[in-house]
Amino acid sequence: MLSRAEVAQLLDLPSLIDALAVGFMRLSAGDVSVPPRVAADAPSGFLAVMPGWTRDIALAAKLVSVFPGNHAVGLPSHQALVVVFDEATGAPVAVMDGTEITAIRTAASTALAVRELARPDARVLAVLGAGVQGAAHLRAVPLVRGFGEVRVASRSVAGASLLASSVAGVVAVESFVDAVTGADVVCCCTDAATPVVSRAWLRNGAHVSSVGASRLGPELDAQTIADASVFVESRVACSAPPAGAWELVGVDPSSVTELGEVLAGTRPGRRSSAELTVWKSMGHAVEDAVAARLVLDAARARGAGRPVDLSG
Repeated sequence: MLSRAEVAQLLDLPSLIDALAVGFMRLSAGDVSVPPRVAADAPSGFLAVMPGWTRDIALAAKLVSVFPGNHAVGLPSHQALVVVFDEATGAPVAVMDGTEITAIRTAASTALAVRELARPDARVLAVLGAGVQGAAHLRAVPLVRGFGEVRVASRSVAGASLLASSVAGVVAVESFVDAVTGADVVCCCTDAATPVVSRAWLRNGAHVSSVGASRLGPELDAQTIADASVFVESRVACSAPPAGAWELVGVDPSSVTELGEVLAGTRPGRRSSAELTVWKSMGHAVEDAVAARLVLDAARARGAGRPVDLSG
Protein backbone atom coordinates (compact mmCIF):
# COMPACT_ATOMS: atom_id res chain seq x y z
CA MET A 1 0.00 0.00 0.00
CA LEU A 2 1.38 3.40 -1.00
CA SER A 3 -0.03 6.71 0.21
CA ARG A 4 -0.34 9.93 -1.75
CA ALA A 5 2.69 11.40 0.03
CA GLU A 6 4.75 8.32 -0.81
CA VAL A 7 3.66 8.38 -4.46
CA ALA A 8 4.61 12.06 -4.71
CA GLN A 9 8.05 11.32 -3.26
CA LEU A 10 8.68 8.28 -5.45
CA LEU A 11 7.47 9.62 -8.82
CA ASP A 12 10.34 11.45 -10.52
CA LEU A 13 8.94 13.94 -13.03
CA PRO A 14 11.75 14.00 -15.65
CA SER A 15 11.86 10.19 -15.61
CA LEU A 16 8.10 10.08 -16.05
CA ILE A 17 8.22 12.33 -19.13
CA ASP A 18 10.76 10.03 -20.77
CA ALA A 19 8.89 6.86 -19.75
CA LEU A 20 5.63 8.21 -21.17
CA ALA A 21 7.31 8.50 -24.56
CA VAL A 22 7.85 4.73 -24.50
CA GLY A 23 4.27 4.16 -23.33
CA PHE A 24 2.78 6.25 -26.12
CA MET A 25 4.82 4.41 -28.73
CA ARG A 26 3.58 1.09 -27.29
CA LEU A 27 0.01 2.44 -27.55
CA SER A 28 0.33 3.49 -31.19
CA ALA A 29 2.07 0.22 -32.09
CA GLY A 30 -0.82 -1.79 -30.63
CA ASP A 31 1.24 -3.34 -27.84
CA VAL A 32 -1.54 -2.64 -25.33
CA SER A 33 -4.94 -3.93 -24.31
CA VAL A 34 -7.11 -1.02 -23.17
CA PRO A 35 -10.92 -1.16 -23.44
CA PRO A 36 -12.92 2.05 -23.87
CA ARG A 37 -13.36 3.95 -20.62
CA VAL A 38 -16.70 3.61 -18.88
CA ALA A 39 -18.20 5.65 -16.07
CA ALA A 40 -21.04 5.43 -13.58
CA ASP A 41 -22.95 8.64 -12.88
CA ALA A 42 -23.64 9.83 -9.34
CA PRO A 43 -25.65 12.90 -8.27
CA SER A 44 -22.59 15.14 -7.96
CA GLY A 45 -20.07 13.52 -10.31
CA PHE A 46 -19.02 10.24 -11.86
CA LEU A 47 -16.76 7.24 -11.26
CA ALA A 48 -14.63 6.08 -14.21
CA VAL A 49 -12.87 2.74 -14.61
CA MET A 50 -9.60 2.61 -16.57
CA PRO A 51 -8.01 -0.86 -16.83
CA GLY A 52 -5.16 -1.63 -19.17
CA TRP A 53 -2.16 -3.75 -20.02
CA THR A 54 0.93 -2.27 -21.66
CA ARG A 55 3.64 -4.61 -22.91
CA ASP A 56 6.76 -4.66 -20.70
CA ILE A 57 5.29 -1.94 -18.47
CA ALA A 58 2.32 -2.99 -16.31
CA LEU A 59 -1.10 -4.56 -15.92
CA ALA A 60 -3.05 -2.02 -13.90
CA ALA A 61 -6.45 -0.49 -13.30
CA LYS A 62 -7.47 2.93 -12.04
CA LEU A 63 -10.70 3.93 -10.35
CA VAL A 64 -11.13 7.69 -10.57
CA SER A 65 -14.00 9.80 -9.29
CA VAL A 66 -14.60 13.23 -10.80
CA PHE A 67 -16.70 15.52 -8.61
CA PRO A 68 -16.30 19.14 -9.82
CA GLY A 69 -17.97 20.65 -6.75
CA ASN A 70 -15.28 19.32 -4.43
CA HIS A 71 -13.22 22.49 -4.71
CA ALA A 72 -15.82 24.27 -2.60
CA VAL A 73 -15.19 21.87 0.28
CA GLY A 74 -11.42 21.77 -0.06
CA LEU A 75 -11.11 18.41 -1.83
CA PRO A 76 -9.61 17.58 -5.23
CA SER A 77 -12.12 17.20 -8.04
CA HIS A 78 -10.29 14.02 -9.15
CA GLN A 79 -9.63 11.29 -6.56
CA ALA A 80 -8.30 7.89 -7.51
CA LEU A 81 -6.77 4.54 -6.66
CA VAL A 82 -4.44 2.51 -8.88
CA VAL A 83 -4.04 -1.25 -8.49
CA VAL A 84 -1.09 -3.03 -10.14
CA PHE A 85 -1.35 -6.77 -10.90
CA ASP A 86 1.27 -9.40 -11.63
CA GLU A 87 1.29 -9.90 -15.41
CA ALA A 88 1.92 -13.65 -15.17
CA THR A 89 -0.53 -14.64 -12.44
CA GLY A 90 -2.99 -11.75 -12.19
CA ALA A 91 -2.30 -11.42 -8.46
CA PRO A 92 -2.65 -7.87 -7.06
CA VAL A 93 0.80 -6.64 -6.04
CA ALA A 94 0.22 -2.98 -5.11
CA VAL A 95 -2.53 -0.51 -4.28
CA MET A 96 -1.45 3.10 -4.51
CA ASP A 97 -2.96 6.55 -4.41
CA GLY A 98 -4.02 7.55 -7.90
CA THR A 99 -4.86 11.17 -7.18
CA GLU A 100 -1.21 12.20 -7.34
CA ILE A 101 -0.59 9.91 -10.31
CA THR A 102 -3.52 11.45 -12.23
CA ALA A 103 -2.28 14.98 -11.60
CA ILE A 104 1.36 14.37 -12.45
CA ARG A 105 1.01 11.99 -15.39
CA THR A 106 -1.43 14.38 -17.06
CA ALA A 107 0.97 17.31 -16.75
CA ALA A 108 3.93 15.13 -17.75
CA SER A 109 2.07 14.04 -20.90
CA THR A 110 1.46 17.69 -21.75
CA ALA A 111 5.15 18.41 -21.20
CA LEU A 112 6.07 15.56 -23.55
CA ALA A 113 3.69 16.94 -26.20
CA VAL A 114 5.20 20.42 -25.77
CA ARG A 115 8.68 18.93 -26.16
CA GLU A 116 7.69 17.26 -29.43
CA LEU A 117 5.26 19.80 -30.92
CA ALA A 118 5.92 23.35 -29.70
CA ARG A 119 8.27 25.59 -31.65
CA PRO A 120 11.88 25.27 -30.45
CA ASP A 121 11.96 29.04 -29.83
CA ALA A 122 8.78 29.09 -27.68
CA ARG A 123 9.37 31.56 -24.87
CA VAL A 124 5.94 32.57 -23.46
CA LEU A 125 3.84 30.04 -21.53
CA ALA A 126 0.23 30.64 -20.50
CA VAL A 127 -1.53 28.32 -18.04
CA LEU A 128 -5.31 28.63 -17.78
CA GLY A 129 -6.64 27.27 -14.51
CA ALA A 130 -5.29 27.57 -10.98
CA GLY A 131 -6.30 24.20 -9.59
CA VAL A 132 -4.42 20.92 -9.26
CA GLN A 133 -3.70 20.64 -12.98
CA GLY A 134 -2.65 24.27 -13.32
CA ALA A 135 -0.12 23.79 -10.53
CA ALA A 136 1.11 20.48 -11.99
CA HIS A 137 1.56 22.02 -15.44
CA LEU A 138 3.62 24.86 -13.98
CA ARG A 139 5.96 22.19 -12.58
CA ALA A 140 6.16 19.98 -15.65
CA VAL A 141 6.03 22.11 -18.81
CA PRO A 142 9.01 24.39 -18.01
CA LEU A 143 11.19 21.26 -17.83
CA VAL A 144 11.10 20.96 -21.64
CA ARG A 145 11.40 24.60 -22.78
CA GLY A 146 13.31 27.64 -21.53
CA PHE A 147 10.38 30.00 -21.06
CA GLY A 148 11.24 33.64 -20.42
CA GLU A 149 7.69 34.54 -19.36
CA VAL A 150 5.09 32.40 -17.59
CA ARG A 151 1.52 33.64 -17.07
CA VAL A 152 -1.36 32.09 -15.16
CA ALA A 153 -5.05 33.04 -15.31
CA SER A 154 -8.17 31.62 -13.74
CA ARG A 155 -11.86 32.37 -13.52
CA SER A 156 -10.88 33.40 -9.99
CA VAL A 157 -8.31 36.20 -10.07
CA ALA A 158 -7.53 35.48 -6.43
CA GLY A 159 -6.85 31.84 -7.28
CA ALA A 160 -4.47 32.80 -10.08
CA SER A 161 -2.65 35.22 -7.79
CA LEU A 162 -2.29 32.59 -5.07
CA LEU A 163 -0.86 30.02 -7.48
CA ALA A 164 1.50 32.55 -9.09
CA SER A 165 2.82 33.57 -5.69
CA SER A 166 3.80 29.97 -4.96
CA VAL A 167 5.96 29.50 -8.09
CA ALA A 168 9.00 31.67 -8.76
CA GLY A 169 8.84 33.71 -11.95
CA VAL A 170 5.11 33.18 -12.60
CA VAL A 171 2.87 36.21 -13.14
CA ALA A 172 -0.90 36.24 -12.59
CA VAL A 173 -2.99 38.08 -15.20
CA GLU A 174 -6.61 39.13 -14.94
CA SER A 175 -8.21 37.24 -17.81
CA PHE A 176 -7.81 34.29 -20.13
CA VAL A 177 -7.45 36.59 -23.13
CA ASP A 178 -4.63 38.48 -21.39
CA ALA A 179 -2.84 35.19 -20.72
CA VAL A 180 -3.28 33.77 -24.23
CA THR A 181 -2.50 36.84 -26.33
CA GLY A 182 1.06 36.53 -27.62
CA ALA A 183 1.71 33.20 -25.87
CA ASP A 184 3.69 30.48 -27.64
CA VAL A 185 2.36 27.63 -25.51
CA VAL A 186 -1.12 27.66 -23.96
CA CYS A 187 -2.12 25.00 -21.42
CA CYS A 188 -5.84 24.77 -20.69
CA CYS A 189 -6.36 23.08 -17.32
CA THR A 190 -9.97 23.83 -16.44
CA ASP A 191 -13.20 21.93 -15.89
CA ALA A 192 -15.07 24.44 -18.08
CA ALA A 193 -18.01 23.21 -20.13
CA THR A 194 -17.70 26.13 -22.56
CA PRO A 195 -14.56 27.23 -24.43
CA VAL A 196 -11.94 29.16 -22.46
CA VAL A 197 -9.87 29.90 -25.59
CA SER A 198 -10.87 31.67 -28.80
CA ARG A 199 -8.99 31.10 -32.05
CA ALA A 200 -8.82 34.87 -32.48
CA TRP A 201 -6.58 35.12 -29.40
CA LEU A 202 -4.00 32.60 -30.62
CA ARG A 203 -0.91 33.61 -32.55
CA ASN A 204 0.13 31.63 -35.59
CA GLY A 205 2.62 28.98 -34.57
CA ALA A 206 1.20 28.56 -31.08
CA HIS A 207 0.89 25.19 -29.40
CA VAL A 208 -2.27 24.59 -27.35
CA SER A 209 -2.76 21.85 -24.79
CA SER A 210 -6.22 20.97 -23.47
CA VAL A 211 -6.59 18.50 -20.62
CA GLY A 212 -10.08 19.56 -19.51
CA ALA A 213 -12.58 16.72 -19.80
CA SER A 214 -15.94 18.09 -18.74
CA ARG A 215 -18.82 15.79 -19.62
CA LEU A 216 -20.93 18.85 -20.42
CA GLY A 217 -19.02 20.63 -23.16
CA PRO A 218 -15.71 21.61 -24.81
CA GLU A 219 -12.75 23.52 -23.37
CA LEU A 220 -11.55 24.67 -26.84
CA ASP A 221 -13.59 26.48 -29.48
CA ALA A 222 -14.45 24.79 -32.78
CA GLN A 223 -12.40 27.21 -34.90
CA THR A 224 -9.22 26.38 -33.01
CA ILE A 225 -9.75 22.69 -33.74
CA ALA A 226 -10.61 23.43 -37.39
CA ASP A 227 -7.44 25.48 -37.94
CA ALA A 228 -5.03 23.23 -36.04
CA SER A 229 -3.10 20.05 -36.54
CA VAL A 230 -4.56 17.92 -33.72
CA PHE A 231 -2.59 15.38 -31.70
CA VAL A 232 -4.03 12.87 -29.23
CA GLU A 233 -3.07 9.92 -27.05
CA SER A 234 -5.45 7.67 -28.98
CA ARG A 235 -7.92 8.20 -31.82
CA VAL A 236 -10.62 7.03 -29.41
CA ALA A 237 -10.58 10.72 -28.41
CA CYS A 238 -12.73 11.34 -31.50
CA SER A 239 -15.62 9.42 -29.92
CA ALA A 240 -18.20 10.80 -27.51
CA PRO A 241 -17.49 11.30 -23.79
CA PRO A 242 -16.63 9.67 -21.44
CA ALA A 243 -14.16 7.86 -23.72
CA GLY A 244 -13.68 10.79 -26.09
CA ALA A 245 -13.52 14.59 -26.17
CA TRP A 246 -16.32 17.04 -26.89
CA GLU A 247 -13.94 19.02 -29.09
CA LEU A 248 -13.37 16.05 -31.40
CA VAL A 249 -16.87 14.62 -31.75
CA GLY A 250 -17.53 14.47 -35.49
CA VAL A 251 -13.84 14.88 -36.40
CA ASP A 252 -12.51 12.23 -38.78
CA PRO A 253 -10.21 10.03 -36.64
CA SER A 254 -7.80 9.68 -39.57
CA SER A 255 -7.23 13.44 -39.52
CA VAL A 256 -5.71 13.43 -36.03
CA THR A 257 -2.26 12.12 -35.12
CA GLU A 258 -1.32 10.03 -32.11
CA LEU A 259 1.67 11.35 -30.18
CA GLY A 260 3.15 7.85 -30.23
CA GLU A 261 3.23 8.03 -34.03
CA VAL A 262 5.21 11.28 -33.87
CA LEU A 263 7.63 9.76 -31.36
CA ALA A 264 8.09 6.67 -33.52
CA GLY A 265 8.58 8.73 -36.68
CA THR A 266 5.66 7.16 -38.54
CA ARG A 267 3.69 10.41 -38.87
CA PRO A 268 4.89 14.02 -38.79
CA GLY A 269 4.61 16.38 -35.87
CA ARG A 270 4.94 20.13 -36.34
CA ARG A 271 5.63 20.94 -40.00
CA SER A 272 6.23 24.70 -39.90
CA SER A 273 6.83 27.57 -37.49
CA ALA A 274 3.44 29.07 -38.43
CA GLU A 275 1.43 25.90 -37.82
CA LEU A 276 -1.13 25.87 -34.99
CA THR A 277 -0.87 22.61 -33.06
CA VAL A 278 -3.29 21.23 -30.46
CA TRP A 279 -2.70 18.46 -27.94
CA LYS A 280 -6.13 17.21 -26.83
CA SER A 281 -5.63 14.87 -23.90
CA MET A 282 -8.38 12.72 -22.46
CA GLY A 283 -6.11 10.78 -20.15
CA HIS A 284 -5.28 7.15 -20.91
CA ALA A 285 -4.72 3.96 -18.97
CA VAL A 286 -1.25 3.68 -20.53
CA GLU A 287 -0.23 6.87 -18.71
CA ASP A 288 -1.40 5.41 -15.40
CA ALA A 289 0.43 2.15 -16.07
CA VAL A 290 3.67 3.98 -16.86
CA ALA A 291 3.46 6.11 -13.72
CA ALA A 292 2.46 3.18 -11.51
CA ARG A 293 5.41 1.11 -12.78
CA LEU A 294 7.86 3.89 -11.91
CA VAL A 295 6.30 4.26 -8.45
CA LEU A 296 6.31 0.51 -7.79
CA ASP A 297 9.90 0.05 -8.92
CA ALA A 298 11.06 2.98 -6.79
CA ALA A 299 9.10 1.69 -3.78
CA ARG A 300 10.71 -1.73 -4.05
CA ALA A 301 14.16 -0.21 -4.42
CA ARG A 302 13.70 2.01 -1.36
CA GLY A 303 11.61 -0.30 0.80
CA ALA A 304 8.68 2.14 0.82
CA GLY A 305 5.05 1.28 1.48
CA ARG A 306 3.28 -1.09 3.87
CA PRO A 307 2.73 -4.79 3.16
CA VAL A 308 -0.86 -6.00 3.51
CA ASP A 309 -1.98 -9.66 3.43
CA LEU A 310 -5.21 -9.89 1.42
CA SER A 311 -5.37 -13.69 1.47
CA GLY A 312 -6.44 -14.20 5.08
